Amino acid sequence: MADNSLARSWYARPDARAWRCEPAPADVRAFHRSLPGHAPTPLTELPSLAAEFGVGRVFVKDESCRLGLPAFKALGASWAVHRALAERAAQGAEPGPVTLVAATDGNHGRAVARMAHRHGHAAHVFVPRGVHPRAVAAIAAEGARVTEVAGPYDEAVRLAAEAATAPGTLLIQDTGLPGYERIPRWIVEGYSTLCAETDEQLASAGVTEGPDLVAVPVGVGSLAQAVVTHYRGSPRGHAPALLSVEPEAAPCVLRSLTAGRLVSVTTGETVMAGLNCGTPSGIAWPHLLAGLDAAIAVTDDECARAGADLAASGVSSGPCGAAALAGLRAAVTGTDAADRRMALGLRPDSVVVLISTEGTAANPGRPAAC
Repeated sequence: MADNSLARSWYARPDARAWRCEPAPADVRAFHRSLPGHAPTPLTELPSLAAEFGVGRVFVKDESCRLGLPAFKALGASWAVHRALAERAAQGAEPGPVTLVAATDGNHGRAVARMAHRHGHAAHVFVPRGVHPRAVAAIAAEGARVTEVAGPYDEAVRLAAEAATAPGTLLIQDTGLPGYERIPRWIVEGYSTLCAETDEQLASAGVTEGPDLVAVPVGVGSLAQAVVTHYRGSPRGHAPALLSVEPEAAPCVLRSLTAGRLVSVTTGETVMAGLNCGTPSGIAWPHLLAGLDAAIAVTDDECARAGADLAASGVSSGPCGAAALAGLRAAVTGTDAADRRMALGLRPDSVVVLISTEGTAANPGRPAAC
């Protein structure tokens, strides 16, 4: 039964750690290793945060440079494009270029455009209002045609789906829609590489049983679905708590969890543009409902503080990536913090992983490809 009694925008499910599902396929990791420029992203330990939060160790999975792009999204886009093009060829489609279509708040569209170019295809990306002009320009710089939409993300998703009904097009979308599930599932599978790397890096740091808590930023919920699938998808003697973090301006997963059913919310303005989504992915929803231990929403000010703290520790993290730290801080401090710590199973020796999903828009310390 969900605990919705706490003062903050918060949800907790006491039995989530007992739920199990099918794991991601094993061949995803081998595929990513075969790609030019592939390398595991850093897992950085931040003792200052462990001291602040009263836990044993805190690590940040730093996705500020993944396959030459400043976000984790290339993992899902590369695997999904690979699978979709192979399936298209196997079905006897006419040879020649196609147009890959996507809606995006920024990073997914850029990743699809990069993969389209790599395979010799075109890309058409729909961008909702509120996306920073630099993000729009970065997508266009990948060679994509960009259509800016006056409405929110959900409207961009609708228009992209309509555009992809034209001959010679292929929709590469991370939002599961009725009748459109296979490609979003491949995108989620692609994200499993991030989780597998994290486990290996923790083991190298002496954490052999895995993390006790993983905090993940949430837009439509595809990355959170991948995290749930990884940590609930195989027999484990030790299952971590999983915390999703969203903007107060767009808490679609939190509101859906609280209602116990999939709902849409009217989104507002937020610096966490990549999380500014009004409706959870339909294919992610069953995993989020059953497998998330908790969900919390944070403000832009809380996110800005988290980003500054990460920067001071040498981690490049944009607003969406910093949301994980903001969510952890909101959960373990303030009113009812003791109840929330209990819901997350946090102890003085707990190991926490924060997934920082993107780098800053401009960071001289990053490789030029990012």
